[in-house]
Amino acid sequence: MRSIQKVIQGVQTMDGAGVNLTRVIGSMELNMLDPFLLLDEFGSDNPKDYIAGFPPHPHRGFETITYMLNGKFHHKDSAGNEGYLTDGSVQWMTAGRGVIHSEMPEQTKGLVHGFQLWLNLPKEKKMIEPAYNDISAERIPTVDFEGGSARIISGKFLGITGPGKPHTGMLYYDVVLDLSIHFTMPIDNGWNAFIYIYEGSVQLDREVNRGHLIVLDQEGELDLTAGKEGAKFIVVAGEPLNEPVARGGPFVMNSKGEVLKAFEDYQNGILDK
Repeated sequence: MRSIQKVIQGVQTMDGAGVNLTRVIGSMELNMLDPFLLLDEFGSDNPKDYIAGFPPHPHRGFETITYMLNGKFHHKDSAGNEGYLTDGSVQWMTAGRGVIHSEMPEQTKGLVHGFQLWLNLPKEKKMIEPAYNDISAERIPTVDFEGGSARIISGKFLGITGPGKPHTGMLYYDVVLDLSIHFTMPIDNGWNAFIYIYEGSVQLDREVNRGHLIVLDQEGELDLTAGKEGAKFIVVAGEPLNEPVARGGPFVMNSKGEVLKAFEDYQNGILDK
């Protein structure tokens, strides 16, 4: 069974045009967990915390996976793609060689709550054509089991495969457990894996409460028990790329020179084409 390697509490920050969020991966305490570059949780019933949204901004070299628990986001990009994120849906964007896009919220009963995960692309795929996969809530299968359920965004669990199609090996589930339920699931040995608890608590080597991310060891399966109020958490795992990572704001490449080239291409309008 996988043990706890470390427990991280997210830090409050602001991004976009003034969106308040919690940064869990991509912080001083956990810069990245190969191949995952960033994890943000955004959630508020106060429109002032999110309504300014994320006006047009560029990306290159990775994928963004935005999972909405509640709320609506209207997205649009420089390649002419346009769509809506709604309750329970996912936007899977492959930035590849470059894209400029915007993500603007529309509230649902005042509440917006969700996650954005950045998944690194391997060196040989960083300059592929950008692409979108808008995954409606109806397309994400739910697996029911005794005492709980799991939505399969990507990967395979109990014979059910999710619609997310990453360019590297990974899985992404949203798990809901009743109180004190014991839960196990396989994870490929050697993969980095984490759990982020957004409601309730779980017990592994010790009890961990909501708002915390658990980084797991690389060997064995996941084995945990929900707390006395039950638990809701995302579990994400991926195969490490073991490649150099060079970051520059919205660009993630393998060298500083490649990042500088991305900024140059953006300034010259190449990402618009």
